[in-house]
Amino acid sequence: MIDKFETKVLVLTGIAIMVFIFCILYAMGHRKSDVPECVPFDKSYTRPRINKIDDSTYQVFSVARMWAFEPAEIYIPAGSRVDFYVTSLDVVHGFYIAEKDVNMMAEYGSITKTTVRFEQPGVYKITCHEYCGTGHQAMQAEVIVNFLHPQP
Repeated sequence: MIDKFETKVLVLTGIAIMVFIFCILYAMGHRKSDVPECVPFDKSYTRPRINKIDDSTYQVFSVARMWAFEPAEIYIPAGSRVDFYVTSLDVVHGFYIAEKDVNMMAEYGSITKTTVRFEQPGVYKITCHEYCGTGHQAMQAEVIVNFLHPQP
């Protein structure tokens, strides 16, 4: 026979697990957020670049290093879908775009991927949210949407 206290703990644990699963499903569906995934490591991901797949789809290979993201400026048109592939060449860094609910880790030897749609024009700041050394506060990049500057 299970003790009444143990039964309460099991019931509360089950409820907590269900709430957690609901929150994940809510974030993926209602909030239109993509849950980051890990991609098998390949050295080709360590070269920073922007690939244009078609008029509204881009791949950004973002490389974090002390104390910068490369590429530092990403120019795309409004309505674009961007697949971000993030890695680090040295220590652990964060990859955070507040306006888009993007929060990923950039780790050496690991590739993290997420997909984001940029519907509205503007400048979306990318910041590092993991303390990575004395120059951490200056580690930023930008996604510039619908501006008339050419892709560098």
